[in-house]
Parts: sequence; C-alpha cells; structure tokens
Amino acid sequence: MAIQVLKQLSQTLRPKPWPLLFFSSSCSNDDSESLVTNVVTILTHHRSKSRWSNLRSACPNGIEPLEFSQITLHLKNKPQLALRFFLWTKSKSLCHHNLASYSSIIHLLARARLSSHAYQLMRTAIRTSYLTDDQNGRFASPPLKLFETLVKTYRDCGSAPFVFDLLIKACLDSRKVDPSIEIVRMLLSRGISPKVSTLNSLISGVCNSQGVDAGYAIYREFFRLDEEKNEISRRGCGLRVTPNVHTYNELMLCCYQDGLVERMEELWHEMSCNCKPNAYSFSVLMAFFCEEGRMGDAEKLWEEMRNEEIEPDVVSYNTIIGGFCKIGDVARAEEFFREMALAGVETTASTYEHLVKGYCSVGDVDSAVLVYKDMSRRDLKPDTSTIDLMVRLLCDKGRVQEALEFVRCAVSKFDLIPREKSYAALIRGLCFERSMEEALKLQAEMVGKGFQPNSEIYGAFIDGYIRQGNEEMAGALRKEMLQNETQS
Repeated sequence: MAIQVLKQLSQTLRPKPWPLLFFSSSCSNDDSESLVTNVVTILTHHRSKSRWSNLRSACPNGIEPLEFSQITLHLKNKPQLALRFFLWTKSKSLCHHNLASYSSIIHLLARARLSSHAYQLMRTAIRTSYLTDDQNGRFASPPLKLFETLVKTYRDCGSAPFVFDLLIKACLDSRKVDPSIEIVRMLLSRGISPKVSTLNSLISGVCNSQGVDAGYAIYREFFRLDEEKNEISRRGCGLRVTPNVHTYNELMLCCYQDGLVERMEELWHEMSCNCKPNAYSFSVLMAFFCEEGRMGDAEKLWEEMRNEEIEPDVVSYNTIIGGFCKIGDVARAEEFFREMALAGVETTASTYEHLVKGYCSVGDVDSAVLVYKDMSRRDLKPDTSTIDLMVRLLCDKGRVQEALEFVRCAVSKFDLIPREKSYAALIRGLCFERSMEEALKLQAEMVGKGFQPNSEIYGAFIDGYIRQGNEEMAGALRKEMLQNETQS
C-alpha cells in the first residue's frame, strides 16, 4: 500500500518539472507576502548586529510555517544564514514548525552538503512529528510522514537525492528499522536507489534486529538479485545498484556471529563472482576456520590472500595468530608474529593476549611472562581475563609471590580490578605457603572490591591454619562458614 501511495504523489523526483508547486499557494494574502519580503530583505541586507532585533520587530505576531518555507526558498544560496534563522525562530518561539517547514530547511542544508546539520534536524523532526495533530499525511509512522513531506517539497527546494540517505541513517540510528525498509522500497519503486553504503547499513541493521535470514532476504530484494534484467528494464526501475565488498563483509560477519556456516560460504562464493574480497573479507572467513580449529583451511585462505596480492592487516594477523594459539601451536603463531613485525603491521593488545593465552594453555609460564612484559613495555593494556590466566598459572607452579607482584603491577599501571578468580588463586596459594597474615590482607582487599568470601576462600584459610597447627582458628572458621551457608 505504501508503494501505491508514493506513486500517487506528485512526480517529485522525476526529471520533468512539477505541474503544481508545493509552496505556490502558501502566501496568498498581501500581509503574508509583505512579511516574507521584509524578512528576506532584513536577512540578506542588514548587518548581523541589527539583523535579529529588526527581525523581531518585523514579526510581532510570529511566523507561520508556510511563511518560513517561503523565506527559506529565497535563501537557497545562503544555507548557513537560513540555518541561523531557523534556530533563531525556535529559540524565540516565533514559529510553530511543522514537517513542511522542517523539510524546507533540511532540503536546503542537504543541497549545500551540510549533512550533519540536515541529519540532526531530521532526528528532531521525527521526534516532533509525534506531537503534531497534522492529519493531512498518508502515514502514521513519523519517519514515513517526514519522508512523504520531503518527497513533496523536493523539487521546489532544489534538493539533492542523498537527503533520503540521511533520512534512512536517521531512522537506523533511532532503531526504526521497519520505516527504513519501507522508505527504500518506495524509492526503488520510483527508480531511485540510495547509496550502496546506506543499503549496507540497513542490511546490517536488519541482521542485528531481525536475524541474518531477514537481512539476507533484504539484501537480495534491494539489490534485485532475483529479478531478470529484462524485467527490470521493462519496469523502468533505473540503474541497477550492485553490492560491493562491504555488503558481503557485513553479511558474512553476521553469519559468523550466528554460526551460519553454509550461508557464509555461499556469500563468499557470491562475492567472488561479483567483486574482489579485501583483507577484512578473508579475516572473517579465517575467523570461522580458526574458531572451528580448521587451521589447515585457514592457512590455505592465507595463501589465497597472498596470491591475490592482498596485504594482510592487523585483523588478519591477529585472527590467524589467535587460531594457532587456540590449538596450542604457539610456535606457528610466533612465526606469524615475527612476519607481522617484518611487514610493519602494528601489534595490538589482542596480538599479545593471544600469545600469552597460548603459552598458558601449554603450561609454558616463563614464555607467557616474557610476552606479557613485552606487552606491558609497549603500554598495551591487557584484559582482566589474561591477568586471571597468568595468576592461576603462576600460582599452580608455586610462584605465588611472583603472581602477587604481577597483579600489583597490573593494578598500578593499568588501573585494572582483578576478578574474584584471581583473588581466590592468590589467597589459596598464600594459605598453602602458610602466609596467613598476607592472605588476610588480600582477603580484606577483596572484600573492599565487592567480592564476598565463599566456601573456596574459607577452605583455603582453614587448610592454611591447619598447616600452621592452629586448630582453634580453623575450627572457628568452619563454624563461621557453616553459619553463613545456613543464613544464605
């Protein structure tokens, strides 16, 4: 029904001129015409110091929205002045703006490529349209009401087509996905296509809000992949927009996140037929292979990327390094790490964290410590999960004091807050070494961070006091632990 509505609108976006202008009858009486003329004269000929006071005198009863639109039409070549005038009318409450007056200033700003200002006014117009009682529009949805008005005023304002791209972006950023889809459908029905980047953002928005299947269906619909070329020509749907590498990257990433293997490989094949993959494309597919432990397939893909003369980026290197570390082949990961340095690709915290976790997984704590120290020297902040892993491994190796110093340095340098697991491992290690006073201080710090002692912590202290020969304290802690369990 929405498409039929658009077809009934004036031939706004066609190359031939409109038979009826939207603003042609807006200022029919002499008083209104005189006000428009006076305001335009003041805006264009008066100095800025006297302009606004004179305007206030010229508009004692305010300005009607249609009068504002007429004034805006006279300021097509002065977009900044028109914007200041619009903001002035709002700040002084001189005009009760409606969608038509919003549309006129939005078109003018879009025509002047002042995209950010046009975008912000669209967001405001969508919110404002909820409060209006205008029943003349054909749509109930505020974004579609604004779209309808933008279409009607497009030709009079000499606007630019990407004004609709901005509207779609405003809808997506407001999480209004369904109106965005409807707007694109109506534009396509008139032979007008948004930019590929706009369609890509919309497809991604659909994937995130409605699932990959819905996003994939929209992808095929908007790029007309299921239509015959002769049918497109017969219907006069204009130029056919083709998906680019970013289209496929967005879809493959969503498939990867949802674990849709077959769909991802299908998209990879479609992309190879329509455009050249980039480094990110390879990284997404490699990430899936690495996640599944299929490092043979990941290396083949790496070689294919090299054969295509595509230079791996930091994401590519981090992906394959992480994959080899995950299966415990840290030596192979180190080879890619060295290659990364020789290629001049800057390492990130993720690069080092993969290696640290890889060495931890094979029990090589010394190598893990060396990699972490190199990471720290480069001021790359580790994730708390990496700290947890290092602490547990050091404590398991009986190097509790080293683990404690490791945590202190991480907290001091990176302002990290250790997790409960790190505190538990340290307290357990200190109690095993009968360093009860130090363990108690750490436990007090743990409580100060919001972690309450659990049965594991109680058990560590009880075991420590028994090792010390302090049965009385061990018994008191058993009693306290049982009371806490009963109360909980």
